[in-house]
Amino acid sequence: MKKDLRSMSLEEIKELMIELNEPAFRAKQLFEWVHKKGIESIEDISNFSKELKEKIAQNAKITCLNLKTKQVSEDGTIKYLFALEDNNYIECVLMRYRGTKSKKRNTLCVSSQVGCAMGCGFCATGLGGFKRNLTAGEILSQIYTVNNYLKIENDDLMVGNIVYMGMGEPLLNFENVLKSIRLLNELLGQNISIRRITISTCGIVPKIVDLADLNLDIVLAVSLHAPTDQLRSQIMPVNQQYPLKVLKEACIYYVKKTRRRLTFEYALVNNFNDTKEHAYVLADYLKDIFSHINLIPVNPTVTEKFQRPQRVKIQDFLEVLTSSGIEASIREERGTDIAAACGQLRGKVVE
Repeated sequence: MKKDLRSMSLEEIKELMIELNEPAFRAKQLFEWVHKKGIESIEDISNFSKELKEKIAQNAKITCLNLKTKQVSEDGTIKYLFALEDNNYIECVLMRYRGTKSKKRNTLCVSSQVGCAMGCGFCATGLGGFKRNLTAGEILSQIYTVNNYLKIENDDLMVGNIVYMGMGEPLLNFENVLKSIRLLNELLGQNISIRRITISTCGIVPKIVDLADLNLDIVLAVSLHAPTDQLRSQIMPVNQQYPLKVLKEACIYYVKKTRRRLTFEYALVNNFNDTKEHAYVLADYLKDIFSHINLIPVNPTVTEKFQRPQRVKIQDFLEVLTSSGIEASIREERGTDIAAACGQLRGKVVE
């Protein structure tokens, strides 16, 4: 089986060059072509001879994504549906922030799995079940492919922030996610600061501990969505394995180990987890954790089971938290009209 160049580190590409009896400097050049310039074909390498390119192509390939649909939201958010080489589908979402010059950025929300096994009640991704993990190359291909589209469109800004908040549970594809992050951070590659990368998890406690021990400068976002075990277990099956007390212990360990602030995500569902009483219980849970909590009015999905609260109720919930000393905010909505917002990705071709 051919090796995927987009899944290979510089050291692995060096080993490939040794196997091909090529000088070491070729590895650095190949790495830059693959990970910095984002080429989609070995034929695109302009400073390699035809013979060398043919030799590489006999042993390696470049994983490419096939664009099936592209949807543009009223707010400028773009959702891409990609077909993988095995005809599975994934989605990623480009969010363009165009405020002041210092805050101007392109953020890409990437998928880490085909489908999801977590089965969170308000999330559309799990409706089709779990298919498989993405390789590091397939994760990176989302970023490289979108950047290539931005170049074609003469965008003055490439993707500079990455959020692992698309399809799948990133911490259940731990090694490939970490490898993709390290490759993004490579000076000879995209050179994206680890501080501009966010991993979102529904609360896989052992992997939160493992991530803490690595002490990376990423942002870790934990999906909470309910202040009690009784409520959380109703919408998040993972809570039965890792209840709130156990999750809190892991979160406190993470903060102490990394000295970094945690982010919590809380989807507000009408008449379920959105009362002032819920907010007080939540504030008590968060009081010992250095954190910020994002309140997300739940987004509509195909089930239509969960509805978002009225704006005044959301504001009341926020005020309880802030008055209790909890740092909190209401997340800015993007891409809801094209089903590109939190919990809406399905990776499905609609006939």
